Amino acid sequence: MNEHLQYGDTSARILVVDDEEPIRLLFKNQLMTVGYECLTAGSGVEALDVLKREIVDIVITDIMMPDMDGIELLSNIKEKHDGADIIVMSGYAQDFAYDKIIELGAKDFIQKPVTLDELLVRLKRVLRERSLLIERQQQHEELKNAYLDTINRLALAAEYKDEDTADHLVRISRYSVILAQKLGLPDEMIEAIQYAAPMHDIGKMGIPDSILLKPGKLTPEELEVVKSHTTIGANILANSKSDILLVAHDTALTHHEKWDGTGYPRGIAGKDIPLIGRIVGLVDVFDALTTVRPYKNPYPLEVAIEIITKERGKHMDPELTDLFLDNIDSMLQVRKDVSSDQNISLADFIWSERDKEAYPQLAGT
Repeated sequence: MNEHLQYGDTSARILVVDDEEPIRLLFKNQLMTVGYECLTAGSGVEALDVLKREIVDIVITDIMMPDMDGIELLSNIKEKHDGADIIVMSGYAQDFAYDKIIELGAKDFIQKPVTLDELLVRLKRVLRERSLLIERQQQHEELKNAYLDTINRLALAAEYKDEDTADHLVRISRYSVILAQKLGLPDEMIEAIQYAAPMHDIGKMGIPDSILLKPGKLTPEELEVVKSHTTIGANILANSKSDILLVAHDTALTHHEKWDGTGYPRGIAGKDIPLIGRIVGLVDVFDALTTVRPYKNPYPLEVAIEIITKERGKHMDPELTDLFLDNIDSMLQVRKDVSSDQNISLADFIWSERDKEAYPQLAGT
């Protein structure tokens, strides 16, 4: 849709479609006289060709044309060039139901012969509706952007307590979107995951810094406090009418659940864990392993991949794990694009005290 357009703006581009050349030229001359930019086409096929090359605001088309009539052209435009509004005209109005033509997507119907005054009145009305629609769309987009910005800032507020960087949130979002796309999820769900995934740790706002930033091993009591960030986050995000925040609620609550049922806070297993929880739970482990945390330096990629492989069917959804590993190059590209951490060699690698407890078989403890 031509967003510069305003009501009464004669910079609008009009395409006149009629198989009779004198009528096309008459309309063109009349419209150009009052300032409109006007294109013409002698058939429906020619009109579609014009629309492939040019941005057009309004199509004024006759109905009775050979090869492709105006009704067929109307259907084609709505299917392939929905940015253009359509006014249908005919000298045989009795053969066509006004309500049917409007139902098919036309903005107006004009009976021939048409005076310039009537044509201009119809054009201005359609352009006014078009301008109001553009304005509403812009307002909706501005409101949506403000809403998403608030969500991102809320997620970042929680992250500053832990890693003091927005990079982790960006990576989690991108990793999650890659998996969602590879799963073939609908676009609406992918968008919800894109914005919900960074809110997985929003409950950390309720965890004392003395525990959250502790470099060493946590006591059993401290570990229980840390685990509560899942329910704190879920409570923060509960009872929202927003689809994104509903997905974020499930993310915060379930991203530490495990496929085998040994996770927290509820100990649910398998596909009882919401998909978003399984996705974020997997990519969050990968990101935690490969980046600096208060209690550890980044692990070598080989170690991170080995841990994820070994946790297939235990911690992680086996199908998602396979999908993640099949697309590891895409994940590593995200890490490269959104990371200041340096790779660490196996020779310099030291297990953290926390991960020795989490992965005793791999850590050799």
